[in-house]
Amino acid sequence: MVPIMEKPLELIIEALLFASSKPLSVQEIHRCLPDVPAPDIRAALTGLQTTYDAMERSFCLKEVAEGYQIRTRSAYAPYVLRMLRSSPSRLSRAALETLAIIAYKQPIIRQEIEQFRGVDAGGILRTLLEKDLIRIMGRKTIPGRPLIYGTTKKFLEVFDLKDLESLPKLKELKDFGSGDEAAVHLPEEDGQVERSKENETRSGPEEQGLPFPKDREGPTA
Repeated sequence: MVPIMEKPLELIIEALLFASSKPLSVQEIHRCLPDVPAPDIRAALTGLQTTYDAMERSFCLKEVAEGYQIRTRSAYAPYVLRMLRSSPSRLSRAALETLAIIAYKQPIIRQEIEQFRGVDAGGILRTLLEKDLIRIMGRKTIPGRPLIYGTTKKFLEVFDLKDLESLPKLKELKDFGSGDEAAVHLPEEDGQVERSKENETRSGPEEQGLPFPKDREGPTA
């Protein structure tokens, strides 16, 4: 067998990224390449990003969900969706508003969410949990021990965020759609489909990108 490091580091990392169904962190890549220092891995990732951008390919290397992932540029999403014969899943404006509250105020309990929105949030919370956009972080040590909610890594992937520090302004997250619903590409268990928040500049829900090279859509909600 040919020793793995006889191949260029950038191409080895590129192969790992293509084979992975989720973003890979520098630490995860390092576990595959224990003899390669983390700074060299970061430099190789930067090199790949520069190369893809210079070539103006249909895909790019994005830093998302505390890792790196090769993704189709959002301008090409309609063609990929046509091939997959799928359409974006949809979150209601109420669901997006609830998700925004959780994202910016986490950790947060249901009562606090309902105080912000003024309506019952039970059904929306179930929907967001089913879509793996939020998670239960534990219970708050107050009477009744209510559940505490926070966002997931899948949330970062779907909204094309490097980490929670990369969250846009609250108004931007609430105003993704121009109607009562906003299209948001949601991943299934065996793949990811992203909603790109930017296409070099801000983009609308119809300009969403997909992870490269392929994927499927989650159910409409």
